[in-house]
Amino acid sequence: MRATHRDKQLYGNQVDIIRRDDDCTIYRINNSKGYVVMTSYSVFPGIELIYNDVHTQWVSVDIDPPKNILEINHCREGIIECESKKGDYLYLSKGNLAINFKNSTSNSSNFPLNHFHGITVAVDFDKIHGYLSCILEEVSVNLSGLKSKFCENSREFLVIRENQSIEHIFSELYAVSEKIRKGYYKVKVLELLLFLSSLEQEELKQSKKYYSKRQVNIIKEIKKYLTIRLSEKITLDQLSIQFKIPLTTMKLIFKEVYGKSIYSFIRTYKMQKAAELLKNTDKEINEIAASLGYDNASKFSEAFKKVIGVNPSVYRKNV
Repeated sequence: MRATHRDKQLYGNQVDIIRRDDDCTIYRINNSKGYVVMTSYSVFPGIELIYNDVHTQWVSVDIDPPKNILEINHCREGIIECESKKGDYLYLSKGNLAINFKNSTSNSSNFPLNHFHGITVAVDFDKIHGYLSCILEEVSVNLSGLKSKFCENSREFLVIRENQSIEHIFSELYAVSEKIRKGYYKVKVLELLLFLSSLEQEELKQSKKYYSKRQVNIIKEIKKYLTIRLSEKITLDQLSIQFKIPLTTMKLIFKEVYGKSIYSFIRTYKMQKAAELLKNTDKEINEIAASLGYDNASKFSEAFKKVIGVNPSVYRKNV
């Protein structure tokens, strides 16, 4: 099925249409690192609810997007790297909500963990104007006021950290019965708009910190350095000195980018590598342990079980 001009404005010239019916369009973007599937439902004229299923390191849109679309993005799993027009970065992680105008951000998005799952509610102010007035008579939602509230944000993104209200609104959207889907989406979108309208300026203060491109690049170099030296014992102090970055800053930004502490991240990475070796090679468990920096096979087995759920010998038998 051929993508329309509007589809390409939203998602770039490489977007494919998998399916389109009355109220649902399924988009797919393939690139050299993987793919993205977006399942978009029309809730009201000008308001779309989109399920994002990302299995790639990055996605880029090669065309300037429409100017008047407000995106409300919720992260269920994974991390998305948000780059501002100024070249700074912030990170949307599990449970967080990011609000931005589609044309005010970079045309590319990166996914440090190579996957991301979440929901976007896209509000097109050019299409929605006037339509919801009858619905919203009894609800304290001022769409013009909502637009102004987020336009005034000096940064391109506003990130609100996970809280009970956000969890309540979005958690049920990930498991909606088809029987009630259409009406339920309308209720939940109105609830979301009401929630955002009720936020005071104090609550809209940026709750996530931006990091410079230089800082982020150093952290990515550290991650690369560690993942090609899995047999070596490298301390945080060594990394701090070698990459000329303060220890506290290094630990803070690494966790923002990759969602875990450096030690936790590299342990998980090693155990995933071990699982691949157990499945695809005949190497002895002791040999695999040594190649990943473990002198003691029992400690390796303990670490493997914590990450994978079973000990290495059981895992090998089951695969």
